[in-house]
Amino acid sequence: MTVRIDVGIDVGIDAHVHLWDRALDPQDWIDPETMAPIARDFDASDLKAMLASTGLERAVVVQSSNSVAESVRLAYLDPSVVAGLVGWVDLTADVAAQLDVIRRNATVPLVGVRHLAHIDPDPAWLLRDDVALGIDVLDREGLCFDFVVRDWQLSQAAAVSGRHEGMSFVLDHLGGPPAPGADTRAWAAGLRELARRPNVAAKVSGLVSGLAPGSWRAEDLADRVLIALEAFGPERLLYGSDWPLVELGGGAAVWRAAADSLLGELSASERAQVFGGNAAGIYCR
Repeated sequence: MTVRIDVGIDVGIDAHVHLWDRALDPQDWIDPETMAPIARDFDASDLKAMLASTGLERAVVVQSSNSVAESVRLAYLDPSVVAGLVGWVDLTADVAAQLDVIRRNATVPLVGVRHLAHIDPDPAWLLRDDVALGIDVLDREGLCFDFVVRDWQLSQAAAVSGRHEGMSFVLDHLGGPPAPGADTRAWAAGLRELARRPNVAAKVSGLVSGLAPGSWRAEDLADRVLIALEAFGPERLLYGSDWPLVELGGGAAVWRAAADSLLGELSASERAQVFGGNAAGIYCR
C-alpha cells in the first residue's frame, strides 16, 4: 500500500508540527512554569494561524505520545491543513492491525511512524530484532520511519537505515545538534555517517526549541545548517517548525525568518524543495 500526500510540489509544507489535547493525551513533560507558552492545548485552528504567520499552506503532524489512540485522533484532522500524519504504533506488536485502526475512516493519510527512541528506557531500542520486524511491516505498507534520536544514537540510525535499504527514513531535528558554543564534532561525524545512506532525509527543525527567546541569532546556527546541507544536499532536507515547541525559542515566525536566512544561498528551486517539495516527495514514496 502506497500513501500519498496530495499536494503540488509548489505548495509550502511545514514538515514537523504537533497538536495535543492534554485531557486526552497528557503531556506530562510540559512544565507549566518554565514552558508557559506551550502549557495549553493546540488544535487545527491554532495550526492554521501559525501556518499563515510563516507563509506555508499545510503541515505534517507528528505524534507526541507513544499512543495509537492519539494517532487515531490525529488521523481525523482537516486535510486542507494537514498534509499527512507521522503516527505511532508499537513496532514489537501486531503492526498491521494497529495501522488498520489508525487508517480506518481517516481523513488525512498516515505517511509515517515514529517512536520516541531518544527517551526510551532501552538505549538500544532501535537495534532490537523485534523492532526490525516491525519496521519491515512499515516498509511493506509504504510508510516512512522518523528517527527522533540524540547525537549518540545517530550511528544506530545509520545501522537501521542500512538494514532496511528499500524504505525511506527521516531524521527529526538534525539529530539534536549541541547548543550554540558547544563542541559539534561528535554530532557532525554521526550526521555525516547517517547521510551516506541515500534512503535518509533530515528535517531542519527543532534547533531553537531548547533556546531562550532572544538568546540566539540565525548566525549561531549557521555551522550546523551548513554541515547538514553539505551532508544531505537540499534534495534531502525538509523545513519543519517543531511548533508549538518553537514558541519556547521565540516563535514560529522568528524561526521561519531564521531558516530563510540560513538557507538564503539556495536557488529558488532548491528552496521550494526544502520548504515543501521534499516533504511531499519523501513522505509518499
